[in-house]
Amino acid sequence: MAYDIDVLITFSDKDNEIGKKNEIGWVTQFKKFLDMMLLQVLGEQTNIVLKSEHEDYVASSMNNAAVLVTILSKEFAQSGRCLDTVESFYKATAGAKIERVFKVMKSPLTSQEQPPRLRDLLSYDMYQLDNETGQMKEYTDFFSLEAEKQYWMKMVDLVYDIHEALIILKGQTKAEVKNIFKRKTIYLAETGHDLSIQRNIIRRELQRHGYVVLPNQILPMRNDDLERIVRKDLEECSLSVHLIGSAYGEIPEGSERSVLDIQNKLAADHAVLKRSKKEEFSRLIWIAPNLRNASEKQKAFIESLRRDIEAQEGAEILQNPLEDFKNIMREELIASQNKMTEQPSSGKTIYLVHDKIDHQQVLPLVEVIQKSGFNVVFPAFEGDLMEVRRKHIENLRQFDGAIIYKGKVNDQWVRMKVLDLLKAPGFGRNKPIQGKAIVSAASLDNYKNQNVTLISGDSNKSLDSIKNFLQDFKS
Repeated sequence: MAYDIDVLITFSDKDNEIGKKNEIGWVTQFKKFLDMMLLQVLGEQTNIVLKSEHEDYVASSMNNAAVLVTILSKEFAQSGRCLDTVESFYKATAGAKIERVFKVMKSPLTSQEQPPRLRDLLSYDMYQLDNETGQMKEYTDFFSLEAEKQYWMKMVDLVYDIHEALIILKGQTKAEVKNIFKRKTIYLAETGHDLSIQRNIIRRELQRHGYVVLPNQILPMRNDDLERIVRKDLEECSLSVHLIGSAYGEIPEGSERSVLDIQNKLAADHAVLKRSKKEEFSRLIWIAPNLRNASEKQKAFIESLRRDIEAQEGAEILQNPLEDFKNIMREELIASQNKMTEQPSSGKTIYLVHDKIDHQQVLPLVEVIQKSGFNVVFPAFEGDLMEVRRKHIENLRQFDGAIIYKGKVNDQWVRMKVLDLLKAPGFGRNKPIQGKAIVSAASLDNYKNQNVTLISGDSNKSLDSIKNFLQDFKS
């Protein structure tokens, strides 16, 4: 379906006021960044429209907007006009099969302070909390280290979630979307009723960070059918996550074990099979710290997890606060991803960032880099847009130094690549970048404050400068 507006951003007037430290309003700046990043991800320009608090907008035209982004703040929550816009959009899009409203938190609000319509939505928190005072600070320097860790990572999450929604709304099926993303698949086992909320939070976080989460259907309550479905899903996964609380869970027909007990047993069997084939599969089991209300059957199950070697097959068992477990889970996923992208050769690696249109022009640079004793990795140019982006993020995790080549591309393309280098730690990079450079025959005055080495001039002069850069980098 075609829409007149791809993204409608609604906000309180106060949240877009121009202050002493900023030349344009917060929301206007947000729209600018969103526009640039959606262009990079979608490969085409999107129509993003701002709707301020007091700007008239015909309610019956709400169905002409694909998605609505709400800039949530105290002022927004207290504005009748802002809330009317949200309500009008929900009415105009009633019956939508996917979520079309996105909640950007400009400042922190408790659940009770948020409008009821927005409370249960995923939150994209784009404010800064002072670690010493606990006070909220609004970002004014969007390229600071603090902004890199919070604002930009949440912006990346938002962009990819909007991207997926737009693909579905414009006519592609969910199966087609799954093929586009080619994401890593994780088995998130069912839980007892006491952990259903926590499981749902983890599921949504994993999906938001680009993972496919199984099971994606209601499990059958006949044991034979249940085991068949679980085995089938596990075949697609490289990690299973099991949350164990006080509740033993439902027992399917034809079994004496609960669903969560069966899933754990089948995952252990699958780990043994994968290990015999020398294939990747690991398990994380979290046991809730507080089990005072656990039934005797659940206590026996937990005790077996701790003592039974078979039940522990391929598993790391943790009993710590849930937030700590989630951090460990992220580290496990990052480590697993890094294993897939490790460079087999020795020595330092230079990521030569360039566009396909300039590939012939960078070949002399490749020769210089290799003769200087470095490995070279390139961006991906083949495959769909999301696969190309995935490869780019993999490279950002692994390189030692980066050279961005500006040939026939425009300044916006270069700025986005510089920004990607800035955001690299948020993509799972766990070592410092040792050197960054931009190479261009044209003027590089626009990049003087980007904390990169600027190499300009004709081909021969550039090659000599690159040799000097690499020599300094190596020392």
